Amino acid sequence: MAKGDDIEDRLIRFGVAVMDLCESLPTTFAGKHVGNQLLRSATAGAPNYAEARGCESMRDFIHKLGIVLKELNESRVWLKTIRLKEMVPEGKSEPVYRECDELCRIIAVSRRTAESNSRGKTN
Repeated sequence: MAKGDDIEDRLIRFGVAVMDLCESLPTTFAGKHVGNQLLRSATAGAPNYAEARGCESMRDFIHKLGIVLKELNESRVWLKTIRLKEMVPEGKSEPVYRECDELCRIIAVSRRTAESNSRGKTN
């Protein structure tokens, strides 16, 4: 499996884990709001990453990775909110949070590497 396939697979699995987590959020107004926001941001990473992998230019690739990172960063904030509000048991949210944090780091490094490699090149 290529490295990009592995990352895409992890992003898909992260989205599925968030779907499961959102199913267990309370059905209160706050629970629904946080769940909807988290669901949108967490499930956006994989398709945006897939688009990045199909980009025709390095500039567009870097831009799409930036979108993936924005969505993951937003997801991380919603996951922190869930933990702080204790909306689900910590054991249920902590592994999802850790995966989100790790994916943020991977995508950030990938983006920096792509930016570094593209300096001085015309896209």
